[in-house]
Amino acid sequence: MTTTPTHFTGKLHIDTAMGSFLGDKRIRLLEAIDKCGSISQAAKAVPMSYKAAWDAVDDMNNVATEPLVRRTAGGKHGGGTELTTFARRLIAFYRALEQESQLALARLTRNLEQNGVADIADFRQVLKRMSMKTSARNQFAGPISAIKEGVVDTEVTLQLGPKLAVTAIVTRESADNMGLALGRDVLAFVKASSILLMTGDDGQISARNRFTGTVASISEGPVNSEVTLALPGGQHVLTAVVTEQSVQRLRLSLGQPVTAVFKASSVFLASTD
Repeated sequence: MTTTPTHFTGKLHIDTAMGSFLGDKRIRLLEAIDKCGSISQAAKAVPMSYKAAWDAVDDMNNVATEPLVRRTAGGKHGGGTELTTFARRLIAFYRALEQESQLALARLTRNLEQNGVADIADFRQVLKRMSMKTSARNQFAGPISAIKEGVVDTEVTLQLGPKLAVTAIVTRESADNMGLALGRDVLAFVKASSILLMTGDDGQISARNRFTGTVASISEGPVNSEVTLALPGGQHVLTAVVTEQSVQRLRLSLGQPVTAVFKASSVFLASTD
């Protein structure tokens, strides 16, 4: 009986202090944007849906230290998209690292076989379980700019930009376990369903986090709608899920100024190392 040699292959996914956000599909999307200058054409080239492409772009911009993609005026449909210099450097870095990782995997396969490990299915399963996944729609990354300890809870503030910060409430035990300290980079997650939208100022709302931006997109559904706000600075976005009735009541439209609010207790944190 002839035994087929085992070949250990995989796709590179980068985990950095900015978060677990960059993989083969997103790199191909960035490369297609650079080639096409259009998010719709780039989405078709990958392929992926137009909405999924924009969601990926928004996610990457949210956690990157500099914008990767910018909307531009003009274009075939009245506007286009273009990569920043930072994005092009990131693509080059990823492709170089990908090549080195494949060489390392080939060496690993040979070593496993030489040590009598013919079947590495169990090893693959372990690697798959090591990936962190979350259902939270909004993901941000930044250094801790303030920590306020209480008897039971700790208030942690992340600086996302010069005038953009998000505050979370975690237990003191969680803060200790994650080793939270000033200047440390962490990830913050917020579920879209935890965000409330306001079109006027209401001083009676006690929510700790308030972000005023403009409506960048509205994806309407029969019951709920997804509303994405472009935040000041042009890099970050925040997505909320509200009822279709709320969209109609607030008379939401593209470009409209809207304030998103959510409690600090609705933010959960994850350390990156």
